Amino acid sequence: MEEKPIGREEYIQRVLSAYRQTPGTAGTIRQPDRLMAAQFQERGVPLAAVENALVLAAARRLICPPGSPPLGTIRSLAYFSAVIEEVLELRVSPEYFQHLRHRIQRFTQTGR
Repeated sequence: MEEKPIGREEYIQRVLSAYRQTPGTAGTIRQPDRLMAAQFQERGVPLAAVENALVLAAARRLICPPGSPPLGTIRSLAYFSAVIEEVLELRVSPEYFQHLRHRIQRFTQTGR
């Protein structure tokens, strides 16, 4: 599915909003985060790829074996760079990421 083109500022704001709402992040935006979002836009990284990478990384962090030590808070959008690159290479249906979104939502509501 092709994305409708959006402007630079809207792209940056949507990336930062998605980052801020991702479970496990501090929920704050710093200047380096804005710069990284701008770099993604300049490189032509699809917004959906960024959003899917945030979901994939959050799911990996939330859905871990019982008894695992708690993970630290993510304080930078840069944390997701490698996962964004991974998602750009993946050939996975959009339904997979939708499934992960539902799992995250259920986990954050119930704790499992």
